[in-house]
Amino acid sequence: MKNLIVSLGTAFILALSAATPAVADSYQDALANFKQANETRSFFNSAYGYALFPTIGKGGIGIGAAYGKGRVFRGGAYVGDSSMTQLSIGFQLGGQAYSEIIFFRDAKAFQEFTSGSFEFGAQASAVAINVGANAQAGTTGNSAGAGQSGGEQAATGAYVNGMAVFTAAKGGLMYEAALAGQAFTYESK
Repeated sequence: MKNLIVSLGTAFILALSAATPAVADSYQDALANFKQANETRSFFNSAYGYALFPTIGKGGIGIGAAYGKGRVFRGGAYVGDSSMTQLSIGFQLGGQAYSEIIFFRDAKAFQEFTSGSFEFGAQASAVAINVGANAQAGTTGNSAGAGQSGGEQAATGAYVNGMAVFTAAKGGLMYEAALAGQAFTYESK
């Protein structure tokens, strides 16, 4: 039990230390990176709205945690704030920082996300150094993304249940083979 508590504490410390760059990162920089990426460009032209998380810090040793703050936009206008938390149990080691964007195809998907609390289902991811690749699937959405936005990666994404999620690795080193769910809260502006 003591080892479990120590591992959990270490995971939270790693996640928080990975999130430290969030102060220097701007929403404009993250938005510009996602708009430059071939994989997400068309989503900006057709999405009803999106949630943007410029920096999410993630870390773990057996038990992992992730946290990030973001903003929600409808028709390009800022309408509220969101936060993402994630706990995971499984084989994982390390820490990383990444950006995440969630596109909403229509008003129904937007309303589901902004209803107050929202959660993605099971997540499967393979994260390497800065050029990582992620794939998520759940009961309410899925995603595909690649590190270094705008690179030569062949990631593609599609709306599932009205949502499409992309991530861009920012730094760190993490090996993970764990099941986890991302939970979101929303507060209007």
